[in-house]
Amino acid sequence: MYDPKPEHKFSFGLWTVGNIGRDPFGEPTRTQKSPVEIVHMLAEVGAWGVNFHDNDLVPINATASERDQIVRDFKQALDDTGLVVPMATTNLFSDPVFRDGAFTSNDARVRAYALQKTMNAIDLGVELGATTYVFWGGREGTETDAGKDPLAAGKWFREALNFLTGYVKDQQYDLRFALEPKPNEPRGDIYLPTVGAALAFIETLDDSEMVGVNPEVAHEHMAGLNFTHHVAQAMDAGKLFHIDLNDQAFGRYDQDFRFGSVNLKSAFFLVKLLEDNGYDNPRHFDAHAYRSSDYEDVKAFARGNMRTYLILKEKAQQFNADAEIQALLAEITQTDGTVDGFGGGFSAEKAAALQAHSFDRTAIAQRGQPYERLDQLVVELLLGVR
Repeated sequence: MYDPKPEHKFSFGLWTVGNIGRDPFGEPTRTQKSPVEIVHMLAEVGAWGVNFHDNDLVPINATASERDQIVRDFKQALDDTGLVVPMATTNLFSDPVFRDGAFTSNDARVRAYALQKTMNAIDLGVELGATTYVFWGGREGTETDAGKDPLAAGKWFREALNFLTGYVKDQQYDLRFALEPKPNEPRGDIYLPTVGAALAFIETLDDSEMVGVNPEVAHEHMAGLNFTHHVAQAMDAGKLFHIDLNDQAFGRYDQDFRFGSVNLKSAFFLVKLLEDNGYDNPRHFDAHAYRSSDYEDVKAFARGNMRTYLILKEKAQQFNADAEIQALLAEITQTDGTVDGFGGGFSAEKAAALQAHSFDRTAIAQRGQPYERLDQLVVELLLGVR
C-alpha cells in the first residue's frame, strides 16, 4: 500500500543518495558511487526519477570524449532501469571561482563564465530529458555588505536569468526555470532568501511566465517560517514548478533530514496541501542519510522518504473523510448569512450596504472556535488512534 509507483513522481538527486557523509568537521564515511550505480540503486528502491547538477554527472575538468562516454553510460542506465530525468541544475557553488557568487559576483568574468557553464548544463539536462531547470544561488550573497551593492547584484541576477530564458527560447527547448530560495549557508546572507522574495523577483523578469520556484522544507524552516504557507503562496501564484522535500529542526544549519523525520505535523499539512490541490509536478527528496549510515541504510533512508509521504497522503484522505473533523471545520467556518452579499469583489452598492450594516461585535466575539479540539483530532489521527 505504501510502495512507490511511477504516478507518485518521486525523485532523488545524484547528490542525495550519493552523499558520501562528509561534513565540515569530518571526512567521508561512505565510498563514492558512480552515477550509473546510483541510478540502479534508485531503481532498486522504487524511485521514478533522478536529478543532477552538471558536475554530479560530468566532472568539471572532464574532456569532451570523457563527457560523451559518461553521458552514454548514464543514458544506458536510464534505459535499463526506466528512470527518467525530470530536473537538472548547475553547480555554481563548489569551485573556488564562485567564492563570491556566480551571477552576482563582482567579477564580470565570473558572471560570464557562470552563463557559459549554465548554458552547457542546460544543454546536458535537456539532452537527458529534463523539463525543469532549478537555480539555487548558494554563493549569491555576502558576508559583509561593505563589499557588494545589493541593487547592482539584483540587476546582475536579473540580467543572467533574462539571458538564459532567452537562450532556452532561442533553442526551442521545452524547459522552465525554478528558483530555489535559502536564507543563509554557505554564505552569511543569500540573496532571494525566501519564497516570497523569489516570487517578487520573478515578476521583474522579461519572461516571468517561464520562471517559478522550487521551495525546500529545510530552507524555510532555517528561517523559522511556516513552509506550508509559503508553498500555498507559490501555488496560488501558479509558480510551484518543483518542490524539495526533506526535514529540518527550526533554527539549525541545513540538516537535510529524511522527510517527516522531525516535524511530522508540518509534513502532514504539506502533503495534504499538495494532494488536496492536485499538485502533479515531481516530488523531489533533497535529503541525505545520516553520516553514520552504510549504503544499505541509505536505501532504507530513500525508501523511508517515499513511504512517509504515502502514509501522510493516506492520513490526509482520512482527515477529509473523518466525520468529526469535518463537522468541526463546518462549525468553524459557518456563517449566519447576514454578510453573504458583501463578498465577491467591490461594487459601489456593496460598499454602501457594508458601511450601513450594523455588526454586534460582542456577539461575534463570543462565538466558539474549537481549534484545540480540532488540533487534538489531528494529533490522534497521526498517532493512529482514529
